[in-house]
Parts: sequence; structure tokens; C-alpha cells
Amino acid sequence: MKARRATVLETVSLTVPEDALEAYESALAVACGTVGFFLDEGTGLWTLEGVKDQGVGEGELAGALALAALVSGVAAVPRRARTEAEGWLARTREAFPEQLVGRRFAVRGTHLTDAATPGRLVVTLDAGIAFGSGEHGSTRGCLRALEGVAHRRPLRVLDLGTGSGILAMAAAKLLHRRVLATDIDPWSVRVTRENARRNGLGRRLRVVRADGWGAPVLARGAPYDLVFANILARPLTLMARDLARHLAPGGTVILAGLLASQARWVLSAHRAQGLVLERVLLERGGLGDVPGRGWATLVLRRRG
Repeated sequence: MKARRATVLETVSLTVPEDALEAYESALAVACGTVGFFLDEGTGLWTLEGVKDQGVGEGELAGALALAALVSGVAAVPRRARTEAEGWLARTREAFPEQLVGRRFAVRGTHLTDAATPGRLVVTLDAGIAFGSGEHGSTRGCLRALEGVAHRRPLRVLDLGTGSGILAMAAAKLLHRRVLATDIDPWSVRVTRENARRNGLGRRLRVVRADGWGAPVLARGAPYDLVFANILARPLTLMARDLARHLAPGGTVILAGLLASQARWVLSAHRAQGLVLERVLLERGGLGDVPGRGWATLVLRRRG
């Protein structure tokens, strides 16, 4: 499969206070293949930027933005700018050098021609279509957390909301296990399958389109010894009960996609379901990060 390219892309940008950041990030993600957000320290406001094919998904985006305004109480006005596809892809590749994460992993784009750093498990992604490419603090936190729990040799592994498949592939390589990777987005499912083949993991990854814990395929694979959920704070909180029900006794869950300021909220929801906090990892660097306001990764375990 070739990277998805459009004749013309457009950037949709919004400026919101922090309380509305999550709602509007979710709204842009409905239609945009990539979403980033950046803090203006002078004003305390966040600017979100999503890149999408021009003219595609307009109805879905309008509905999602209206819902974000209703939920957050903030009516943000989107700004649009035409973005040439080739220029955007070139900038993406320039910004995607080899990523060394933790002690074990190297994440590399297919555009890199130099030799990989020796002694690392290499995960290769296409920089033009990667949703989760190793530079984001939440992805890095999950990979570091994986290193910390690998000694438990989990047998049944799930990556919920897999995106590019980076966490599922890292787990398959490090643990030598089969991994179930799911995502609600059909494009992400397609991308993950291609990335699995690219990394020689076609037989170790089962990639399925599924809408959260209600999908029968997730119930059939339970209980899980290790679950990745690198999503967003609000859906993580809403999923806490279902996650606990599908986690094996002694099983581990790695939660990410949340700002450090949201960690206590997410943790409280999971503690209420009997899960025990083992570790919090804080990451600086990546989209949306500024000093002192990084990304949190939570490692929790079910008793037993």
C-alpha cells in the first residue's frame, strides 16, 4: 500500500482554553489524519491544528465541532488554510528522524536510508501515514512502560485504539507474543496491517476494526494480561469499568493520551474499579508539550 496522498490538503486550526482542549482534539480527529496542539504561554490558550483532505468529511467535522462546543461551553471558530500535500509530507519526513525510546526501541520512518542504531528493536513506520510515530510523549511513555512490565511475560495482549500499530508491534517484538490490535477507524486498521507486514509481524498481529469494549472480538479474547489504551482522558475514564472486567487477575494496563493535569482524574476512575497504581511516567517532548505540562502514562494492575 502506498501512503495516502491528496492533490490538496488543508489545515484546520482552532484556539481554545485548556478545559476545551480534549473536546476539540476529538472533534478534529473525526476528519483529520493528524492533529497537533500547542500552548501559547503568554495567553494560556491552546492552538489545535488538524490536517485533512480538502473538502472531505465536512459534514462529520461540522457535527463534531458543534458537539465539542456543546460539551465544553466554548464556541471556537475554525480557521482554514490550504496546504500542498507534497510540501506537508516533506515537512513530516524532515521532522521524523530515528526516535530512540527507552533502552530498547528505535522507531524509524521508511524514508530513512542510514543504518539503524545497533542493539535496538526497530519498529518501522511510513512517516506519511503514521498516527503514533514515537515522537509524541504519550507514545514514548507507553513504550517505556512496556519495557518495565515485559518481565511478567504477559500472554494475552491487547492494543485498544492502535492508530499506526506502533505499540502492538513493539509488544509483539519484545514479548514474542501474538497481539490483538483494534481501532474504530478503518484507515488505522489498514495502516496497521501494512505496518505489521513491513515489520515482518503479519502473523503476530491480528488487526480488527472495533468500537471499544462492546465489540465481540474483544470479549472473546479476554481476559487480557496486558492492555494498552493510548486514547484520551475522557474515554479512558468512561471505559474504566469495562477495562477492569476484561483484565486478568494480576493483569497490567498501560493508560496514556492524557496530559499530566488529567492523570488524577483518570486514575480515580480506575481505582474505583479495584485497579492499583504501580507507576506514573511523565514525558516531555512531542506535540503539545511545554515544560512542566507534559504527558502522563499510568501503569496499573489488577490484584490477584
